[in-house]
Amino acid sequence: MELATSRSRGVLTVETCRALDRENSETFERELERLVAENDRGIVVECGGLHYIGSAGLRTILALAKSLARRGKRLALCDLGRPMKRVFAITGFDKIIAIHPARQDAISAILR
Repeated sequence: MELATSRSRGVLTVETCRALDRENSETFERELERLVAENDRGIVVECGGLHYIGSAGLRTILALAKSLARRGKRLALCDLGRPMKRVFAITGFDKIIAIHPARQDAISAILR
C-alpha cells in the first residue's frame, strides 16, 4: 500500500486511501505501524480523500489509537468530509478518536 506521508515536528501525517474496509484495513494498519518512528509523538491521518469506512476500517483506527497510546503516542484524524463525520458520530468514534478540521489543528493537538 502506497501512502502519501510527511513529518512535521515529530508528527507523522498520512493521507488515507479512498476506502478503509476489510480488503485493505489490515495492510493500512501494518503500514502505519511500520512508518511511525520511535521519536514521533503521534500520527495524523488526513481523511480528505476517504469516502468509505467499514467496520474493519473503524476497528483498524481504534486498534491503531490503542497501540500508539501504549507507547505514549497520540492519534488524530483531520479533514473528514460530512459523510465520514456522520459515520464517526453515529458509531461514537468521535468521542474516542480526536477529530480536527485541518492538518495543522491536528498536529497542534498532538504536540500539546
